[in-house]
Amino acid sequence: MTETPIKTHRDGAILKVTLDRPKANAIDLKTSCQMGEVFAAFRDDPALRVAIITGGGDKFFCPGWDLKAASEGDAVDGDYGVGGFGGLQELRDLNKPVIAAVNGIACGGGLELALSADMILAADHATFALPEIRSGTVADAASVKLPKRIPYHIAMELLLTGRWFDAQEAKGWGLVNEILPADQLMDRAWELARLLASGPPLVYAAIKEIVRDAEDSKFQDAMNRITRRQLRTVDALYASEDQMEGARAFAEKRDPVWKGK
Repeated sequence: MTETPIKTHRDGAILKVTLDRPKANAIDLKTSCQMGEVFAAFRDDPALRVAIITGGGDKFFCPGWDLKAASEGDAVDGDYGVGGFGGLQELRDLNKPVIAAVNGIACGGGLELALSADMILAADHATFALPEIRSGTVADAASVKLPKRIPYHIAMELLLTGRWFDAQEAKGWGLVNEILPADQLMDRAWELARLLASGPPLVYAAIKEIVRDAEDSKFQDAMNRITRRQLRTVDALYASEDQMEGARAFAEKRDPVWKGK
């Protein structure tokens, strides 16, 4: 276990990261830097395959930027550390699955943190908002990501009004994968993490790089980079033992044994 405000728990190939910074799990510059160090270490550890990010307690996932720290001198454009705010949203080459288990309020940068994950599970009491407009600033990462994730007019409404919405609405717009009773949230997160940890890590890495690379590319340009093995993770996959193991396991009608090489 690491010291607060970032607690980590490692179980085999899975890393659980808990933002536990009373009273509300807000993120200041120091906490953001610590989160970046944790997620960079996760990225670089070949023995770890999946991460879960959640909040301490049962009321807050994360309300985002610590405005009290900002009022005391933390610059909004200060050094957030490797990975940018919360350690995830700008972390380069993070080619492993990340699950956000949203256990309560996720607003502002907290919602942006959840959006940085690959899958989002929400407790049934979770609520969401982008209230930056009310404090005279911009939800920068959400302004980039949200109109690409949900219908444009809904994204703009949420950004321009800062209104709150619940887990059911979030699921309706496709922002969360599943809604769980609060006492089942972490069990489901672990279940999903174990499923992913048993899968082919080189394939996951290729999927994540392809998705990033293709985000602003024309279809044929993206396909050309894949088929010509111009993406590092795709090239590694096509030359790997795991690629052959997958084919052999299918032919032999057995479960594959993934080695990640």
